Amino acid sequence: MKMTSKPWKLVLTGMTVLSLLAGCSSASETNSTGTKSTEAAAVNKEGFPIMNEPITLTMMAPDVGVQNWKDMVVLKQMEEKTGISFRYLNAPKDSFDTKKNLVFASGDYPDVFYAAGLTAAEQMNYGEQGILIPLEELIDEYAPNFKAMMDEIPEIRKSITAPDGHIYSLPAIDLSQHWYRNPMWYNGDFMEALNIDKLPETTEELYTFLKRVKEEDPNGNGVADEIPISSVSTATTNARDIRTWLLGAFGVYEDEIYVDDEDVVHYTPIEEGFREYLVYMNRLWKEDLLDHESYSQTAEQKKAKAQNNQVALFSDWHAYMTKGGEPSTKDPMFAPVKSDLVDKPAIAKNRGITTGAFAISVTNPAPEASMRWVDYLYSYEGSLFFNKGPEGMLWEYTDEANRVKRYLPVPDGMEMEDYRATLTPNYGIPAPTINTDDINKGLKTDFDLWVEKETKEKLLDRGARPPFPALFLTVEEQTEINSLNSDLSTYVQQMEAKFVTGAEPLSNWDNYLNTMKKMGADRVVEIYQGAYDRWKSS
Repeated sequence: MKMTSKPWKLVLTGMTVLSLLAGCSSASETNSTGTKSTEAAAVNKEGFPIMNEPITLTMMAPDVGVQNWKDMVVLKQMEEKTGISFRYLNAPKDSFDTKKNLVFASGDYPDVFYAAGLTAAEQMNYGEQGILIPLEELIDEYAPNFKAMMDEIPEIRKSITAPDGHIYSLPAIDLSQHWYRNPMWYNGDFMEALNIDKLPETTEELYTFLKRVKEEDPNGNGVADEIPISSVSTATTNARDIRTWLLGAFGVYEDEIYVDDEDVVHYTPIEEGFREYLVYMNRLWKEDLLDHESYSQTAEQKKAKAQNNQVALFSDWHAYMTKGGEPSTKDPMFAPVKSDLVDKPAIAKNRGITTGAFAISVTNPAPEASMRWVDYLYSYEGSLFFNKGPEGMLWEYTDEANRVKRYLPVPDGMEMEDYRATLTPNYGIPAPTINTDDINKGLKTDFDLWVEKETKEKLLDRGARPPFPALFLTVEEQTEINSLNSDLSTYVQQMEAKFVTGAEPLSNWDNYLNTMKKMGADRVVEIYQGAYDRWKSS
């Protein structure tokens, strides 16, 4: 594997709190500016190794508990190639945010944060405090791969640049995954039983389909136990999956903030299109077409119903993950529908940029070397290496010139993903890298290719819209938004469920709207409009 600076051609072990707080920083000399840094001459600007004299840094990162990072072949080989070794300060993924906050409060920082999920507020707060260092000069000098991506896709630079003009973290980038959230899927067995060969294209056609499911016994057991559409509730969301895919039918494109074709920002819960969505959902509820446990059940409870062959329309990463069994091309992806209020169906697509994936702390003795290390992950070779592991273990080339690969047998009867999780840290976490179609070239199954085809036909060709961008608020704006949302979000969640279930009549919409505005809904719009205007003009 070689280091590359060639620009991209893109296709759009848990530990205790005490051990995290102890000894995060590496010893170093402090220069006249107060910044701890290696001498620039000690860092090779091209090729391997990055450091002629080996160094050891500390890295704080979440993991999923499959393998100790120090034993992962990808990280071992990176140490050999770069001359940079890490002491890994891992915390379980589920409790990582808590541990991260404790470390920031401790004053004893790791040298780098990896897959840290740093929020915009954290980047601004700890950047302005000087805990996270600005990265833009390091990017210019030591990150040719990442810099080339920013030059080719200006939205990346816009989305990672804070209002003070600094870049405090690098993102995870995935421009080959287009879903805004998990798709909804039709139960193909029900479609076959009802002799349906054309998917609904309007809200009325969808209603008719759901009605037929309820009345025509498509599971053939002679009992009216079919559930036309089902969802789940969490502590912070109600039926978000249905809302994601149906809001566009009524002219609303995302479930919180979206921007229209005139660059005007909208706050979904106060839009007329949101009211029309509630009217439609209430209609489904009243006619028992929407599962009456959608606002109380867990995902596992929904899956149990689907695996009992009761559910006609549901959301998941893939249909078989809810229905059970093996991957199948029998269950069509839901295509966005339209109501009489809009000219065409629409839904926001995935923005492809997840900010806050990699940052360097002020105590890092080698920021230049750290930037070179992570920049490799934004090259084709580095992304492939961290995504799939080294050649000869999980995969091998069949046509290296054209980047075509094939999978190798997995040892000891392991599942492929379980084996991959022992090779690389990039498993289930927002790692700083880029994913493109070339990474998986030749590795896709017939099912993968079918899903791609469904995505193109059902989403990309049917009104997929640019999403609201990843952007920064100022510290003051973020503080105000947090305060407003603490009340608004709870109220919206409660009222949405009440309107859909009929506990609150939709004739009280104006009262709801007035309450929302008293709680600061208009101010939410104002803040995000200002932030969007800054992003647009940057």
